[in-house]
Amino acid sequence: MKKFALKLLNPIIALLILNQALSALLSGLLSRDAFETIHETGGVLLLVGVVLHLLLNWNWVKATYLKKK
Repeated sequence: MKKFALKLLNPIIALLILNQALSALLSGLLSRDAFETIHETGGVLLLVGVVLHLLLNWNWVKATYLKKK
């Protein structure tokens, strides 16, 4: 189940990163309301996705970065 969740979550995170970059680059072409909706909502969703990604990979994070010396 975890592997399936990551296979679904990783492309979503990639799209959200692309959304953030494109909305920032095109901010001059968007109305203020549209920009705030797209960029801020995308940022919140990206944060949620990254937190979920970290939680799903927490054992790897612990083994790689939090191991005792």
